[in-house]
This record gives sequence, structure tokens and C-alpha cells, in this order.
Amino acid sequence: MKHSFLTAAFLLGIIAASAQKNFTRQDTLRGSVTPEREWWDLNYYDLHVKVDPENEFISGHNVVRYKVLKTSDVLQIDLQEPMKISAVTQDGKKLKFTSEGAAHFIKLKKKQVVGAYNSIDIEYSGNPRKAVRAPWDGGFSWKKDSEGNPFVATSCQGLGASVWWPNKDHMYDEVDSMRINVTVPKDLMDVSNGKLEGVDEDGDFKTYHWFVANPINNYGVNVNVGNYVHFGEKFEGEKGILDVDYYVLPENLEKAKEQFSQVPMMLRAFEHWFGPYPFYEDGFKLVEVPYLGMEHQSSVTYGNKYANGYLGRDLSASGWGLKFDFIIIHESGYEWFANNITYKDIADMWVHEGFTAYSENLYLDYHFGPKASSEYVVGTKSNIQNDSPIIGPYDVNTSGSGDMYYKGANMLHTLRQLIEDDDLWRNILRGLNADFYHQTVTTKQIEDYISEKTGKDLYAFFNQYLRTTMIPKLEYKLEGDSITYRYVDIVEEFDMPIRIFVGSKEHWLFPNAEWKTEPLDGNKFVFDKNFYIETEQL
Repeated sequence: MKHSFLTAAFLLGIIAASAQKNFTRQDTLRGSVTPEREWWDLNYYDLHVKVDPENEFISGHNVVRYKVLKTSDVLQIDLQEPMKISAVTQDGKKLKFTSEGAAHFIKLKKKQVVGAYNSIDIEYSGNPRKAVRAPWDGGFSWKKDSEGNPFVATSCQGLGASVWWPNKDHMYDEVDSMRINVTVPKDLMDVSNGKLEGVDEDGDFKTYHWFVANPINNYGVNVNVGNYVHFGEKFEGEKGILDVDYYVLPENLEKAKEQFSQVPMMLRAFEHWFGPYPFYEDGFKLVEVPYLGMEHQSSVTYGNKYANGYLGRDLSASGWGLKFDFIIIHESGYEWFANNITYKDIADMWVHEGFTAYSENLYLDYHFGPKASSEYVVGTKSNIQNDSPIIGPYDVNTSGSGDMYYKGANMLHTLRQLIEDDDLWRNILRGLNADFYHQTVTTKQIEDYISEKTGKDLYAFFNQYLRTTMIPKLEYKLEGDSITYRYVDIVEEFDMPIRIFVGSKEHWLFPNAEWKTEPLDGNKFVFDKNFYIETEQL
């Protein structure tokens, strides 16, 4: 999700807050598919927003087009305080609405005929919530560049896009396409998602018109306003020529030209492992912002100070984390796992975060080889807290543990070892992106897909790593040339095989909850570190 890696202290704070939270009706209105949401399907947004940096104020309107799935006369739209809806119309007729916190229930006059496409127009304005610690505590970032020019950006995963514009703010229903029209002072530029269709000038203001041709989740929509300069290139990819564009502050242009050379390297690696970039029609942009970075679809934001690592640090302590710019690689990985394949409920956010954290070591695998890949992902185990499960509670807009990043990555790395067939593993990763192309998914769909393609019953495997905080522990005893072993701290039916090396020979053990004894060709051996387990000799 949310973006990049979180510090251990911050993760612990999230976990503690989640554990203590008493869920409210507002949580349900935000996090569930309410009756006022389920009867209509999003088709198109036409979003207009005017950004006033001096007063930290925005205003505009959003046309929401939808398809009627079943008859109803009340429609839910979300917009968070202190933003206000000033008017709602349909076919030119003003509609009444009632508000319950961030949820606004619009009473429709027009008969809603099943199969019909209708639209409403929502006018709104206000001083949107300021981002306290973007992107983790999001909203609008109202900053200045080194020359004193406004430098403004949005970030809102988890918090919700309704923090700054009115929409159907639930992940299960993505809009099919949209226009984003952003008006800014004429000496500034807006960069948003999709392709730029044109720029209109009106007095002291310019309006930038962007069109997104593909489905997009609400939090992926972004506004970035600054004194940008632009450069770009063409990438010859699996689906043809991809437009790649970069927007940075003038003072960073030369540094960006050097650092952003990693973008084509990223695209080659991820197209190899995951399949074609999912948004050729919308292009790929990397946009400098006044915070660390975020996975906004086709408009990935960047603030890693033009250095390798995570703000110059190696999160794996292996040395390999300094071979790439963490934000370029990590945030771009979400284009496949988050923007192409998107969770229906934020409780399943590991689908974004686990696969994307795993993409870091696949980037290394492609460019530096399996040894680099293995050492990096295994090195990230030190970031795992195991304080709460990866999957969170459903229908209340609450994610699971921050372990979804690197526990998720090590779970997937372990799974690669179990499959013992890298061609099959690559085909599964590519197949996920092809078979769930531009779709929202549940954890169960991902589990079932991988189980089917591997021919393995992975029910207990996923339960162990996603739904508990237990790390499987292999207890063992050595007696002569034999080993006696069993698993503890496991869910029912967990029986994952593990690999050991006896001298130069590979040997597999097949533990479960019962003691087993078998001979070894000598009692000097090492456990394969690529399996996410603990071991204890008794």
C-alpha cells in the first residue's frame, strides 16, 4: 500500500492502533459495500479541480457516470471533511442529499432503469486535509521548492481519495476510464495520470487536461503541481512502444537524467517476470514530489533524493539494496500488483505490498542474478515484526500488519523454492497479471490461482503466513547419522517440505507436527536459508 517501507517504530504504532480500535459506523460506511453502493457500477469520472496554493484551497466538480445494476433511488458518494459538497445535479435538476460523516446519500428523482447509464454532477470545495507525514498519513502536501515556488502533491491510500475529491470511495469498483482536469496558476504545471490531451490558458490560470484510458483505483488518481521541467524517452516493450516521461524540478534535471536511467532497467525486469506493462495506452511517468513517493497509476511519484537505496540505506543489510533506487523500483512494481491487480478490500492489502516488496528481489534476480536476489530478500527478514497477522479485518477499511511487505516477500520467496521450477513460477506471476488483468481481487482468488497452477494444496501454507503470527519452527535432534524432526508453532495440516544441504548434496525433509526419523549421509548439514522458518536443535 501505502507506499514504501515503514520504519519499525511506525509499524508498531499502526499495529497497536489497529489492535485497540473500536470500529464505528463510519468505518462500515467507508469500508463495506453498502446497499447505496452495490446497485450501481462505476463507468466514468470527469473530474475538475482548481488548485489555489496560496490559500491551500481547492474547488471543482466531478461528473460520475454509472450503469444501473438494479433499481434504487439513493446513491452514496464519499467526501471527507473539511471538504464540502455544495450541489448535486442529475440531468440539470438539483438533488437533495443527506450526510453522515464522510458518506453522502443522494436522493435521485430520475427512475433508475436496469442497464441504463446515468450520471450525476457533484460540486465541491474546501481546504483539504493536509498530509501530516506523506505518504503514510496523506492528503495534500502544500510545500515550496528551493526557489519559493509552490510544490504541491496528493497522496491518499488507506485514507481514501475522498479526502480531496468526491467519488465512490471503495476499492471493489474501479472506474473504467476518466478525465482529470486541473487548473493551476499559469506559471506552474500540473502532472496527473494518463496522457495529456491539452492545456488551456485563461488569464492567470492554465488548465491541464489528462485522460486515463484504463481502469484506475481512486487512490491512484493524483495531482502534482510545480515548476516542472520535462524530458522523456521511448521504451520498446512487449506490447510495442511505451511513452516514458519524467517531470522534475529544474535544479534536479541533470541528476534525474542519470538516476532515472534505472526506469528502462525496471521495465525490462518486470515485463520479464510479470508480463507487459499494464497501461501502455496511458504511458509511464515518474514525477518528482515533496514526499518520498507513491504508486499512482501511470504517474508514479518520486522523492528519494536521487540516490540508490531507501533514502541512502539498504533495507536488507546485504549490500544489494544499494544497487538500485528503492523508490523507482518499489513504487513502479505496484503498476502490476496494485494498479493492474487491485485488492477489493484493504484487509487484503498484502496482495499489493507482498508481491511488490517481492518485486525488489526479482529486479535484482534479472540484473544481478539469483545470489543477489536471495541474499536481498532473506536480508529483509530482519524487518519483520510478527506482531499481528498480515490480513486485517474485512469491511471496515482496515489493513493488516506492516509485515505484509517483507513477510509477504519471504513467503513468496519460500513458495518459489517449493515449486522448484522457475519457468513455472514466472508463468504464474505473468498469468496472475494476464488472468486478473485490470481486475479487483480477493486473497482467496490469489490463493486458489497459485494452488491450481502449481498443483499443490497450499491452504495451510497461506493460512500459516497470512493469518497467524507464528513462524514455523523445525525442532530436530541428531543421533549418529540420523535426524529426528518435527514442526511446532504451526496451523493444522501444515507440512511444508524444506531443503537442507548435506555436504554438496541437496536433501529434502518432509516435516509435519509428528516426530519423524530418517538417516542422513553424515550429520553435518545446513538448512536452506531461502525457506522462511526457524530451527532449533534439541
